[in-house]
Amino acid sequence: MFDTTADLGADRSRYDRATAHLEAPLAIVDLDAFDANAADLVRRAGGKPIRVASKSVRCRALLERVLARDGFAGVLSYTLAESLWLARAGVPDVLLAYPSADRPAYAELAADPKLAGAVTVMVDDPAQLELIDAARDGGREEIRVCLELDTSLRLFGGRVRVGARRSPLRSPAELAALARSVARRPGFRLVGVMAYEGHVAGVGDAVPGRPLRSRGVRLMQAAARRELAARRDAAVRAVRAIAPDLEFVNGGGTGSVQHTAAEDAVTEIAAGSGLFVPRLFDTYTSFTGRAAALFAQPVVRRPGIGVVTVLGGGYPASGAPGGDRLPQPYLPEGLRYDPMEGPGEVQTPLLGAPADDLLIGDKVWFRHAKAGELCERFAELHLVEGRAVTATVPTYRGEGRTFL
Repeated sequence: MFDTTADLGADRSRYDRATAHLEAPLAIVDLDAFDANAADLVRRAGGKPIRVASKSVRCRALLERVLARDGFAGVLSYTLAESLWLARAGVPDVLLAYPSADRPAYAELAADPKLAGAVTVMVDDPAQLELIDAARDGGREEIRVCLELDTSLRLFGGRVRVGARRSPLRSPAELAALARSVARRPGFRLVGVMAYEGHVAGVGDAVPGRPLRSRGVRLMQAAARRELAARRDAAVRAVRAIAPDLEFVNGGGTGSVQHTAAEDAVTEIAAGSGLFVPRLFDTYTSFTGRAAALFAQPVVRRPGIGVVTVLGGGYPASGAPGGDRLPQPYLPEGLRYDPMEGPGEVQTPLLGAPADDLLIGDKVWFRHAKAGELCERFAELHLVEGRAVTATVPTYRGEGRTFL
């Protein structure tokens, strides 16, 4: 859930004062909130290390900040090019969360001992091994491999599926069969297993105005946790019978950290969005976080009573379309979108009584629906401590990197 004890008026005053010398549009990260969220993730992980999901952060300075804290180890990346870039920058342990078809990047990986030792790639199909071998271009370095287990919940004899369509490997036998393929194939080493339960970690279970749906989600998630814990344990045992030196078993997500950490089969937890706590996490009951990442748009028009217009702001998040994918007008409290327009490409009308207290040039603060996607809109993040900006750091975009 969102931390409802926060004094939002005081926060707005603090952010306005800290950025008074800066022109909007701009993005900030409140470091006090960021650090508090990091500490909460570590507490919920119960001693198991947290691998930071870079797609939810997309800023090297903040990745470095959180990795310097006790309880965090390694990065969960989202493209192979990003993985190589992070490894070259000194990150010693990068797990690519998704299979790749980037042949030039595989050639680089296979040719460089430092990269090959730092980066682990994701595989869920023998065809991916074939692609990697064909892309080596003479490179002979051993490729570190992680297998992904499908975590979706199947109901009514498989006629109903709940969960993301990710890996085709569902049963322990299927995972073990691919493990044997990796073990038999020269040039590869099986080091890990990943099972990301997005339908547990990434679905809110306390949707305002939807009590029956919320109860249904909680019942589904409880059933999913029980089913997956048993199947994940069996799958890991089947893989360890083939690869006894397996280095890690990764699972979890911000919304399920404490539940996944309780499984003996899991050795590390993946999380990233919980550092920023975007608006999609306001409907979770599994934890309470503080909004850490915000962006501000300037007021440029006052069309009438109870209306202001800000510049831009149309930054929808990925996923199934819906109102929950839109940024949230956050500060001052009480502003809402015009239902006929919503957030716009170049301007956004906002309605509500607080509009009458806003002047041309004032800032309106928003929360993005998801975490790292905000950084695809801004080249830099202003880091706020107390009432001051203490540093300004580049996002991936600010470093000229748009990986996806």
